[in-house]
Amino acid sequence: MKSVLLQPCCRCIVLFACLIPMFIVQTAMADEGMLLDLPETEQIALQDDPLLKAGLARFEALEADAVADGQLPDPKLRTGLYNLPLDDFDLSREPATQLRLGIQQAFPRGDTLLYKSRKTKAQASAQRHRVQLERKKILRDVRKTFLDIYYQVEAEKIIRSSRKLFESLTEITRVQYGSGGSSQQDVLRAELELSRLDDRITRIQAGEEKARAQLSRWLGQAAWRILQSTMPELPVVPDRKNIEESLQNHPEIRVRSAAIESHQQAVAISKEQYKPGWTLGAEYRMRFGDYPDGSARSDMGAVMLTVDVPLFAGKRQDQRLAASQKRADAAFHERANSWRKLRENLAIEITNKERFVERIRRYERRLLKEAEENAKAALQAYQSGTVEFTGLMRARITELDIRLQALKLRVDLLKTHAGLLYLAAGEEQ
Repeated sequence: MKSVLLQPCCRCIVLFACLIPMFIVQTAMADEGMLLDLPETEQIALQDDPLLKAGLARFEALEADAVADGQLPDPKLRTGLYNLPLDDFDLSREPATQLRLGIQQAFPRGDTLLYKSRKTKAQASAQRHRVQLERKKILRDVRKTFLDIYYQVEAEKIIRSSRKLFESLTEITRVQYGSGGSSQQDVLRAELELSRLDDRITRIQAGEEKARAQLSRWLGQAAWRILQSTMPELPVVPDRKNIEESLQNHPEIRVRSAAIESHQQAVAISKEQYKPGWTLGAEYRMRFGDYPDGSARSDMGAVMLTVDVPLFAGKRQDQRLAASQKRADAAFHERANSWRKLRENLAIEITNKERFVERIRRYERRLLKEAEENAKAALQAYQSGTVEFTGLMRARITELDIRLQALKLRVDLLKTHAGLLYLAAGEEQ
């Protein structure tokens, strides 16, 4: 009786155990089937990037170092037993025997600590801007890689839609060849173009897989999700004048400016080394035993001052100062070079944008329409026998190429926008 009652429960457990894997698989498939759009791609890339996390950790470390670098060195405690007779080790026999307890505090030269702290703060500022620069680079690279994938996906759709038409033309050509209406060369040409389309699809798929592999650097497995079918949208790109004015606030320039500040503080530190350094100390000296008249020996104290005087500065301080000044000069030139490169990139991107816009207008106003009309006219002429099959195939291939080129121009324009957004201010926070 008991075993009979347990049978329904066992069946429920087995059924539940079977349903759990199915539920997990369906959930995973649902997650994989979620569309991946550009804003989500950017969010995932930025929140999980190890370089950004490492850069922030270095920035926080330098901030802590800046506080520590501004503090005085730790004081030193000194103790010892002086003038101890070695024949009997009697502490009270000799009046000169003393137990000394002292403390010393060193004071670095001039305002060295102040400038050292400022130097480290400048390095921390450079690191913070370096993180912002890396963030901009990630956004730019992720956007361009996403657009590469989008182009490959949409190009494959266009080629596959054209392939159906080429299949129809191939079948028609075979039928006509069977009835004597066309030549064997037409059939072979149709099959050849169909094979070439299959090869183009394979190349497109290879390009997509390569781009997705590059995107997986930032997204992991999410890079293999289905992409959005609509054209990605990017933030509004400022005009050229606004971008030029904002270049002085570009993270790359800020990194260079912070480096200049750090080297200037190093120059100030080198100048402080011409000043003397100080060490102050105090000692308490305890004596043992009594005088012959029975009175106790008095304890003693001492105050010390140590000064290091830079009398021979020719081969040390002078050379250190000259080296730090040269490093500051080099930092100035590096910032000027970075500024020049940014202006060059801006000019290139603006030129590319203008030409892409011009070409896209030409394609939308004329080329796409003319290619479609030319393909239709070629089909009608082929059906009426006034054009050979080669002319019809050439017209269809031209239409396909123009559609693909129009898509590529739109994607290239968006990639140019991504490059301009990298140069503009506003996304480095």
